[in-house]
Amino acid sequence: MNKKLLAAAVASALAVPVTASAQVAISGIFKVGISNISMGGTVTPGRANDSQIRVDDNSSRILFNVTEDLGGGLAAIGQLDLRFAPDQAGAAPANNPIGSGNTYVGLRSTSWGTVSLGRWDLHYGKQPEDLAAKAGALMASSTSLMDYQLSSGANVAVANATRTANVIKWDSPNWGGLALTAAYSTSPLAASSEGDMGVAPSADGMGMNFAAAYTAANWQVGASMWEAETEAVNTATTSLTANPRLEQSSQSFWGYMRFGGFKVGVGANTAELKNAGVVVSDRMTFTVPVSYTVGPNNFYLTYTMAGEDDAAQFANTATEATMISAAYVYDLSKRTSVGITYSMIDNDANANYNFFTGTSLGSPDAATGRGEDPTLIQFTLRHAF
Repeated sequence: MNKKLLAAAVASALAVPVTASAQVAISGIFKVGISNISMGGTVTPGRANDSQIRVDDNSSRILFNVTEDLGGGLAAIGQLDLRFAPDQAGAAPANNPIGSGNTYVGLRSTSWGTVSLGRWDLHYGKQPEDLAAKAGALMASSTSLMDYQLSSGANVAVANATRTANVIKWDSPNWGGLALTAAYSTSPLAASSEGDMGVAPSADGMGMNFAAAYTAANWQVGASMWEAETEAVNTATTSLTANPRLEQSSQSFWGYMRFGGFKVGVGANTAELKNAGVVVSDRMTFTVPVSYTVGPNNFYLTYTMAGEDDAAQFANTATEATMISAAYVYDLSKRTSVGITYSMIDNDANANYNFFTGTSLGSPDAATGRGEDPTLIQFTLRHAF
């Protein structure tokens, strides 16, 4: 080769900038069940039927994870968490929303942790429960009582009982088993938009979550704190005032221990709901989940109780509820499992707790009335990839 051409080729190659390539990983879960939902207790007048058979999505998803090594222990990360409902054919975004799961972009450091911007599950679901992890029904989760409060209308979700929008989040590295989280949302109780510029300065929404967990080989303890308030007003939550404003305050504590194939946990949650400064719900819940795994066989049992609501509108009168959930799951492989779940909620006369996602992912007409006792039987198929 001509020496001049060779020199030019080498110079051209060296002139091309060396860039780090991003890695993309795709994973996900298909999880769908056949359910029978029935109502007992004080059945709401006017119901055409007190039971229904339906096909239920259990929060199926596809995850796209992107990582780029920036050098020096720093990486750029991103995740698109696409939730979809295999049992429904509705148009987006109601039934097939893009990015409605934990979706974010951020920077991760081996020394100072991870900072991310996006949508995150914050505070709710901190119970040490595994019932819904494989092919147990999602609706049977203790979240049904642990992360909801009674109100004069529909029950109010603590920390949305789903993703919180508009989040700035820091996660610490794992410091010898200790992990910390600090998160701030500029508008936590709205679907997406801000409203600060249209309201008084004292009425701009905000949300904060601080959590800590210490995990050892066979046990864990943790705590989480949540404070939030809406942008301006929230007229859909209660009829106590003409111009209500929603505020939430909640604390969760949990722990578990493992003994061979056994896992025993305990969790507690306190939550207070205010509208226009008036306490409209104030209750404490606790849960005790137990599980046992041997080979491909998984057994789950969870007892959950919501205590009396101390708010004046309820006057500590018949607002307790108990929930018992049991599931058996058989692993066909490391990625595929089938399960059968039974769950029931016993509501006092002024309580109307319902199954988690029972109306949002299931049927709106399955909402419980005061004193109604819903029962669930579900056969579930789960495939992870």
